[in-house]
Amino acid sequence: MSQPARSQPSVTPAQPVAVEAPPAIVRTPPESPLVDVLGGNARLELKVLDHGFVALVDAMPRLVPRGQTADAAIVQAARVSYGHGTKKLNEDRGLIRYLLRHRHTTPFEMVEFKFHVAMPIFVARQWIRHRTANVNEYSGRYSIMPDRFYRPTRESVRRQSKSNRQGGDERFDVSDDAAARTADEFLKYLDRAEALYREYLSLTEQGVSRELARIGLGVNLYTEWYWKCDLHNLLRFLSLRMDSHAQEEIRAYARAIHRLLEGIVPAALEAWRDYEFESVRLSRLEVEAMRDLAAGGAGTIKSDNGRERAEWDRKRAGLGWPAGGP
Repeated sequence: MSQPARSQPSVTPAQPVAVEAPPAIVRTPPESPLVDVLGGNARLELKVLDHGFVALVDAMPRLVPRGQTADAAIVQAARVSYGHGTKKLNEDRGLIRYLLRHRHTTPFEMVEFKFHVAMPIFVARQWIRHRTANVNEYSGRYSIMPDRFYRPTRESVRRQSKSNRQGGDERFDVSDDAAARTADEFLKYLDRAEALYREYLSLTEQGVSRELARIGLGVNLYTEWYWKCDLHNLLRFLSLRMDSHAQEEIRAYARAIHRLLEGIVPAALEAWRDYEFESVRLSRLEVEAMRDLAAGGAGTIKSDNGRERAEWDRKRAGLGWPAGGP
């Protein structure tokens, strides 16, 4: 027996869906003409050591109103916190000094710099310990390492410091025969290390992978990288690496970076020198010793730690108060 045909459901034609137009981009022209903080240059470069360099290749902000510097970005970020109506800190330089003095760090993070750097590998290994940055380094897996080695002069060979396990001290006096022989022996040692470069090239030509052939090369070989860092962390880098306790070679790079930035963030660098780099920080025990000095006492720090006492003696001497009285 045949079944009755089932009725088909009626189909309503789909209604077109109205597509809402995206909001228009609001374009705000600058109130005054903009200028490039790099002066219209693609890069600003300084030579460092024998084959190295530091080049500033980009910055944020790159464009600033005429008559201003990248310091303006620090001020702009800070004033978001309390609005334009507040008049207590309405002068840019004064605001920047206030921010740094009181360690308000985030406004300084709004300014960034990108550098192209060529340096010996041993310098790079110290540099990379500053982890709050972005780095992309030349790869010895993809490319042949360049034939560039750092070689200090005979007169700049340093002795191991007797007071600092990780640092060098005064230079060998090459006018002394024994010291001159030691300096010459060090340079011969570098000759032997650099001679391995020819073997490195030969092995790669014979088919040894670049990633393995490179492992016999010394850390005085030059590498390159692009390094991007915000101003807050860059100032921390300068504080540590321009310090007299830092290794001489990395100090040369830190000084070059400082020089490249002097005209770009002058107010920030001035405040950093005044409140960080050239300031003296006192511990609670040192403050108590200062009070003792002011009261006519000996100003001895109450610590049984020899390093703490030595540091206090250095600070006293730097302030013009040698041990024995103000």
